[in-house]
Amino acid sequence: MAHQFTLGVEEEFQMVDRQTGQLASHIQTIMEKGGPLLGEHIKAEMLQSAVELITDVCPNIAALRLDLQKLRSDLTNLVEAEGLALVSAGTHPMARWEEQERTPNPRYAELEEEYQDVGRSILIFGLHVHVGVESQEIAIPLINQLRTWLPHFLAISANSPFWGGRNSGLKSYRAIVWRRFPRSGVPMTFDSYQDFDAYVARLIKTGCVDNGKRIWWDVRPHPFFNTVEFRIADMPATFEDTMALAALAQALVAKLSWLHKRNQGTHVLPAHFIEENKWKASRYGLDAEYVDFSQARRMTMRESVHETLDFVDDMLDDLGSRREINYLRSLLDDPRGTGADRQLAIYHETGSLSDVTRYLIRQTAQSSPLNNLRSW
Repeated sequence: MAHQFTLGVEEEFQMVDRQTGQLASHIQTIMEKGGPLLGEHIKAEMLQSAVELITDVCPNIAALRLDLQKLRSDLTNLVEAEGLALVSAGTHPMARWEEQERTPNPRYAELEEEYQDVGRSILIFGLHVHVGVESQEIAIPLINQLRTWLPHFLAISANSPFWGGRNSGLKSYRAIVWRRFPRSGVPMTFDSYQDFDAYVARLIKTGCVDNGKRIWWDVRPHPFFNTVEFRIADMPATFEDTMALAALAQALVAKLSWLHKRNQGTHVLPAHFIEENKWKASRYGLDAEYVDFSQARRMTMRESVHETLDFVDDMLDDLGSRREINYLRSLLDDPRGTGADRQLAIYHETGSLSDVTRYLIRQTAQSSPLNNLRSW
């Protein structure tokens, strides 16, 4: 069964100067020097201080672990040779978007022209998880249901409390920045893939978009492949966090696919109810209250995540992901909280955003599978 639910991950890293901790606009150098080694596994983003790491399509979680280990190690060595370090977080504690350099690329120039400051301010970093499905047709009923768990992914990954050198008061400010874009957020429901395809075709025909990749929902059917793409997560704090989120995405898709084949499923919520829980997750992370609108009951987000893990438990042995889900259970009981909580703890202790940045550099290096980055 695991081979059907293939996995692929895209991680958006910050590149910082190892001496100052400030963002470093070095993507062109990294692309030039990393091309022979990493090829299509690295990609530039709109701002030059970001680098995207892209895995192969992997048959299962074990293969994804090996692939991501190797890619992270290669990228770490590459940036270290340039006097840089990687940071794994949804925002940079000190940086201001107004001071960033755009990557010279016709596509990014077009995005800046169309979206103006909305595009220029995209100083945010996320994790995208692709899960293979049997067909594009099944992707739509799955996504209609998967929308319910978007707040859970955001709460678990929450790792962006600072924005523009300030404590935003939120655990995921990245979610707020991304929501400014059109065709973002929680998607509407569709009756079928044909219904979705007609929606995309109408957008293209009327000149609203030039292709389906300009639809940036928190979860979407990939316009060209048979995958469901989860786009809501902040860039997680650690390698194991990434693995756990990928495993959860795969397990949910597998469980809902199993139910779908038996003409069963879960309650499909209206987007406005999901947005309520998404806001709570952005504001409070795992400390959020969660409202189960299908049963009109309130609980903690941690309780709801535990229920979610119980819901997918019978999929884990076939998928080979019990290790990752057990790790996720341990995160729920970790007194240090989310990545955002750990950043805030450093800030409350020292009052220094520079100290937070130093912590992020150390944490990213220490959580890398092959920890070969010298102490910063």
